Amino acid sequence: MAKRKICVVITARPSYSRIKTALEAINKHPDLELQLVVAASALLDRYGSAVNYMVKDGFEISAKVFNILEGENLTAAAKTTGIGILELSTVFDNLAPDIVVTVADRFETMATAIAASYMNIPLAHIQGGEVTGNIDEKVRHSITKLADYHFVASNGAYERVVKLGENPEFVFNTGCPSIDLAAGVKENPRLDFEPYQKYGGVGAAPDLKNGYWVVMQHPVTTEVSLSRKQIEETLHAMYEIKEPVLMFWPNVDAGADGTSTGIRSFRETHKLDHFHFFKNMEPLDFLRVLCNSKGLIGNSSVGIRECAFLGVPVVNIGSRQNKRDRGNNVIDVGYSKDEILHAIKAHTRHKPSTSHIYGGGDAGKQIAKLLSTLPLVFHKTITF
Repeated sequence: MAKRKICVVITARPSYSRIKTALEAINKHPDLELQLVVAASALLDRYGSAVNYMVKDGFEISAKVFNILEGENLTAAAKTTGIGILELSTVFDNLAPDIVVTVADRFETMATAIAASYMNIPLAHIQGGEVTGNIDEKVRHSITKLADYHFVASNGAYERVVKLGENPEFVFNTGCPSIDLAAGVKENPRLDFEPYQKYGGVGAAPDLKNGYWVVMQHPVTTEVSLSRKQIEETLHAMYEIKEPVLMFWPNVDAGADGTSTGIRSFRETHKLDHFHFFKNMEPLDFLRVLCNSKGLIGNSSVGIRECAFLGVPVVNIGSRQNKRDRGNNVIDVGYSKDEILHAIKAHTRHKPSTSHIYGGGDAGKQIAKLLSTLPLVFHKTITF
């Protein structure tokens, strides 16, 4: 019997860590053939070129789709999605997959969902049903309605997908594959590499032995005009604490030009002896950096997911992760410097517990098993 062809489309650097263990499980499964398609910002060196890590990890790339329009604004995001539909349709026609898998909720993932749906290819969606409040909310729920199979990461997400009218027989709470990586790091949390030497970056090289903070803050697509001011408040807060800061570049979202300009301007006007700036890291290395840190500052979903599992303190800034299920490791604040500093001080007094809200570490294997056995369907039955 021929192997079932599973085409996984990765469009951004965070998506790789969200799906890596599922890719490994699909590759190892005797009844599955992995077709890995890399597109959009996952191919851009400016954002860490995640595709290099995929190749290093031994994955064979079936196709590359260069569809990002520069500009980091709303028009560029819309046009990038349109180009993605055109290009991915050709890729799917050439690869003839049995199932297409799309990850999470970034704007580029919409192109994957639309192309697969119009081509009558069964679509599996990972991380549907979650709530945040920005443009990702619309994208995520739209993909849910386009998808045929749903591999959600929490009980709350499961309930939302079913309430959206999806057939419960095709909704599965597998947990998040990124927690699989975090489980391995939790067993061996030692920071066994030198971040500056391995990943370069720019800025000072503060001594990390007495602790450090990690900062990862992305623009909010519904607050584009405020992105520079928002990152400047965070930078001022981290400047005041005078403790080592490892800061990561933002995603390629609308408003990223404002965030980037704010960072560059701050570097030019302040003596940042305790800051170092990185583009990207391999998923396991990044999780080890987090696990050994004093905490994460910003608005990345890694603070909500992996940091909850690892028990890493998080100061979650602003509305990007609004209403997403979270553990007790998170303190939510607004964009002001004073609120951020107050939350940092609160975290230094109390160590949070760990949480399994997003799974226990076997999501990748569950997803591969389901992909090998689910009936191939590309139509919906009414459930409400």
